[in-house]
Amino acid sequence: MARDTGAQCKQCRREGQKLFLKGERCLTDKCGVERRSYPPGEHGRGRQKQSEYRVQLREKQKARRYYGVLEKQFRIYYEKASRQTGVTGENLLRMLECRFDNVLVRLGFAASRRQARQLILHGHWTVNGRRVNIPSYQLRDNDVIAIHSRSSATQVIRDATELTGQVPAWLQADHDSLTAKVLRKPERREIAAPVQEQLIVELYSK
Repeated sequence: MARDTGAQCKQCRREGQKLFLKGERCLTDKCGVERRSYPPGEHGRGRQKQSEYRVQLREKQKARRYYGVLEKQFRIYYEKASRQTGVTGENLLRMLECRFDNVLVRLGFAASRRQARQLILHGHWTVNGRRVNIPSYQLRDNDVIAIHSRSSATQVIRDATELTGQVPAWLQADHDSLTAKVLRKPERREIAAPVQEQLIVELYSK
């Protein structure tokens, strides 16, 4: 499976804000953005021309990195979103939010999307009673998520739940039994991603 193995703190610094790619570390003073708030590289502290294209590109890159999606995957998501009824940008974010790895983070069952992907790939979770090991699996209304009966990662998952704030209204979680349910698709106001999706639509529309 293709994946991004680059330094995660550099990705946050490149976008100029916390993308919470490293879970608990992002909440401490060890966060790369807190320690060095300028972009990485030799010219990171130099002045950069803010062209329209650059702003749109940075927004797309930020969304990719936030959800942990590669370039080709992201383009496919956009093409699917553009074919659906409704607002393309909102459709795109909704599809990204409903990825299995992202939903585990929203539920508090993983501290980061990278940890969520690892737990899914190793078969620690089931959807509607069937083991699912595909991080990009699209969850649907009324899907029931549960830890696998023979999972050895129970303590890791419980540790992650301690970092959880509020579970979004479109999800229902039981942190005691480590089960959850997708109640419905999220509305745009319920998506906490730091992304201006209209800029991404403008970039791909050129």
